[in-house]
Amino acid sequence: MNKVLEIKSVSKVYRNKGIQYSALKNINLNVYESEFIAIMGPSGAGKSTLLNIVSTIDKPSSGEVLINEKDISKLDNKKLAKFRRENLGFVFQDFNLLDTLTIRENIALPLSISEVNSKDIKKSVENVCDILGIKELLDKYPYEVSGGQKQRTAAARAIVNNPSIILADEPTGALDSKSSKDLLERFEKLNDENNATIMMVTHDANAASYCKRVVFIKDGMLYKELNRNSGRKAFYKEILDTLAYIGGDSYDDN
Repeated sequence: MNKVLEIKSVSKVYRNKGIQYSALKNINLNVYESEFIAIMGPSGAGKSTLLNIVSTIDKPSSGEVLINEKDISKLDNKKLAKFRRENLGFVFQDFNLLDTLTIRENIALPLSISEVNSKDIKKSVENVCDILGIKELLDKYPYEVSGGQKQRTAAARAIVNNPSIILADEPTGALDSKSSKDLLERFEKLNDENNATIMMVTHDANAASYCKRVVFIKDGMLYKELNRNSGRKAFYKEILDTLAYIGGDSYDDN
């Protein structure tokens, strides 16, 4: 199976007024094509730092991050912007939709920026909306739809250009339980039927139980990983047991 993401000996050190803080320490992790992986850990573990580095928002202090065998830390700003647009899809907790654009226009935005022709844009938008069950919303505006529908719109925008990897940062954080379940089932379908590669940071054990693999970070280091070898309920219990062992009851990210 092809490696989509290779994280090699990545460390991240922050310095402020003479004080040094190590957010990540020698992280090594591979994510393979068609994987659905969750990153979990206690508060301050480094989950967001890791996601920010993978998503090119931040750079490691040392080590390498390769996406499709390309070291993203060595790209200049122009090449990085192009690489991000063509290879990465983002789903955020707060949706990040533009209220002045329709649902259709929000989803089409990455393709419009890449100057894809209108016929191909229309076809791609309708295809992803079929998968995510929001085809009837295309002519509405974000303020006219529910939170769950907004998040599915954000997911559609993330996958419309067929990225190498989808990066989801607490995607169920602002959703009620029904909307969360719906979104996660759509992610599962994307992964199973469309071979989408998804890396999701979450503090929610239920959300993580939809994944095929869960990697736990503690104190900036890889602590443990679990693979889903049985049903989701059994996997959910394994995740809860690990979280209880490494960090108590609070799993909000730093």
